[in-house]
Amino acid sequence: MTTTTANPVRATSRQRSLAAVGLAASLLGAASAGLLIGWDPQVPSDQFSYPFEPGGFAVVQTFFFVQHLPLAVLLGLLWTSGVTGRGQLAKVGVIGSVASMLGLAVTELIAIASAEATYPSSDTAHLDVLYGATSIGIGLFTVLAGIATIPARVWTGWERWLPLAIGVYVFVVLTPGIMLGFDAGRLVIGAWMLLFAALGWALMRRA
Repeated sequence: MTTTTANPVRATSRQRSLAAVGLAASLLGAASAGLLIGWDPQVPSDQFSYPFEPGGFAVVQTFFFVQHLPLAVLLGLLWTSGVTGRGQLAKVGVIGSVASMLGLAVTELIAIASAEATYPSSDTAHLDVLYGATSIGIGLFTVLAGIATIPARVWTGWERWLPLAIGVYVFVVLTPGIMLGFDAGRLVIGAWMLLFAALGWALMRRA
């Protein structure tokens, strides 16, 4: 006789370790937002590398590239941990959100080449497209994953709303906030990173 449980998919120690790395990366992302706001500007405010000189900008952008990779892993863990269920909507949402986050990570490296360009200008227009497309992709696909997570009921507390909140935040807070200027943009990005940190914490507790 075979017995089953209503909730058979549980986090492995490897998944918990990956979630912990994602949690740490998210907190570093939130902290870096404060650092950018408080940094003493070294270049004019209309230079794309603001507030850093090109050399420092390259270091920061490389950090963001590396920091985004664990966030992509966190999104992937939504599927591998089973919290989204195993439906087609969940699969599309997770794959799309992971791909979009990886695209955002690569965009951070591409931006290094435009460090000395005037912003906004035709020299940085392609970066507006890349940042916009990848961010909207993360928002859209994470909303799909979030819609799948709620009825799956693998998470039954506040955690079940996290993927949906991360996606909706892109459209309701992140995008409008970035349009308000540099400091406001860093603040809304920092708060978004805290949502990812909450996701990492929830996935760590999935055991």
